[in-house]
Amino acid sequence: MNGSVLITRVVLKNYKSIASCSVRLCPLNFLVGQNGSGKSNFLDALRFAGEALNSSLVHALRERGGINEVRRRSLGHPNHLGMRLEFVLPDSTSGFYAFRVGPKPNGGFEVQREECRLYARETLQEDTFFVVNSGVVTESNPRPLPPAAEDRLFLAAVSHRPEFRPLYACLTHMGFYQLNPDKIRDWQPVDAGPVLLRDGGNLASMLNRLSTERPWAKARVVELLSKVVPGVVDVATRHIGNRATLEFRQKVGGNELPWRFLAENMSEGTLRALGVLTALFQSANRDPDQQAALVAIEEPEAALHPGAAGVLRNALLAASLHTQVIATSNRADLLDDESLPDQALLAVSHPSGETMISPLGSAGRSGIREHLGAAAEPLSLGERSPNSEASEETPGGQLDLFRKSNG
Repeated sequence: MNGSVLITRVVLKNYKSIASCSVRLCPLNFLVGQNGSGKSNFLDALRFAGEALNSSLVHALRERGGINEVRRRSLGHPNHLGMRLEFVLPDSTSGFYAFRVGPKPNGGFEVQREECRLYARETLQEDTFFVVNSGVVTESNPRPLPPAAEDRLFLAAVSHRPEFRPLYACLTHMGFYQLNPDKIRDWQPVDAGPVLLRDGGNLASMLNRLSTERPWAKARVVELLSKVVPGVVDVATRHIGNRATLEFRQKVGGNELPWRFLAENMSEGTLRALGVLTALFQSANRDPDQQAALVAIEEPEAALHPGAAGVLRNALLAASLHTQVIATSNRADLLDDESLPDQALLAVSHPSGETMISPLGSAGRSGIREHLGAAAEPLSLGERSPNSEASEETPGGQLDLFRKSNG
């Protein structure tokens, strides 16, 4: 499966329900597990990194109730949370970015260590990197770099440097979606931001942007939507002052001309489907500084009829050719397809209150295939247990946040 890969591996330590994990990612990834198993926590860890860089670490922690709500709760009270993101940038530069955050008295915190390394693509060149320990830059190439602060991520401070700008742009333009049909129905403020908002609250503006900048992508969205919602021939943006809404054009009965319906008159399933498709194709062929290099969607099939699963799966596969995609799902009809490689399916479970993530394994894949007769039902617990052999074989070194190897 070829496609655009941004993050090749995620290592997490003590993030909410996740004690530790080392997860390889593909261009298209499905997190499969029961409600409450920790799928959303894995996605939130990636969103946390983007928010901490785009706004501030203080803001990202406060949005989640503070560091004591973010770091994993356990009898042992782990004293830090950490993350390592291994990546391949659009120009094929590979590397890793990692940080560890520890608590201080009275709800405070500090960045105990932060490291970024961009591997040289030619043997005679040196890696580009920095290492920060408790607010002090201890190693770097290039030199000098600006001073660090113990309560901020240093990558944001050097984001103006051409060496680190591409990584910063990719990590701060990841899109994470829990689409809200009520927000999509409302008249929305005109928003020319680079990516679709998490709840779809600027969907009208994003669709208008697609129409003017990349009409072929807008046409692809409408084409796929028409297969989910028969009769839809177009979706336009209607403006009144500084507000905008969506106008659907749909053939009804034997009428030659399509009828026009505003978003407030459309079903939840239709609005969610349009939001999912726009999220997937919003970044096709855009400048890296403007595109969503990774798109994560929670239960993209929600509120869609079972017959739409094939269309949605094709859309996810097509989008993964230009944007890395992560989706959570419980629908067997969406997951059971030979075009999805086994490594794209990640089982998430919650034994003894601790989230485990690993490849689904052949037994789990067989269970999905056997479930086709009840396509609209969620997968049973036995069909989505993590591959215990894969979990046991994870080398301990892969859980090291700051190891130099990127393998």
